[in-house]
This record gives sequence, structure tokens and C-alpha cells, in this order.
Amino acid sequence: MTKEEVFAGLKEVIGIIRPSTELSHVNFDTQLVRDLGIDSLSMMLLSLAVEEKFQIRFPADADAPTTVGEVCDAVLAAK
Repeated sequence: MTKEEVFAGLKEVIGIIRPSTELSHVNFDTQLVRDLGIDSLSMMLLSLAVEEKFQIRFPADADAPTTVGEVCDAVLAAK
């Protein structure tokens, strides 16, 4: 799986978690909190949805990602 494939899947998840998001403006540098308005509850929902979509488990002790690109990298690292 490539980073671009993960990115496309992640945008689908973001569209479900934050339906008001203009997905065409989302890129690897998009900040989860500042740009997408992801709060702690939304971050938990995003993490669970990403784990389910990509059939992975994020390590419990991992730092929370701050950008869309970091989420993509975390998914690829967990594969």
C-alpha cells in the first residue's frame, strides 16, 4: 500500500468524521486540530475509524499525530 492510497482512504474517513470538511483542501501538511477542527473526541473516533479501515492497531504508547501526513505514516508503519 502506498502513502497516496492511505491518503485517499484517510480522506474518506475524515469526510465521515468531519462532514463539513472541504476534502479538496486536505493535503499531507493539513493540521488535524488547527485546520480540521479535530478535538480529543474526534481524534479518538478518527483513530478507531482508521484502525478499522486499514485493519491495523496503533501502538498505545505512540504520540498522537498532528498532521494528515503523520497519520498516513503511522498507518504505513503499523502495516
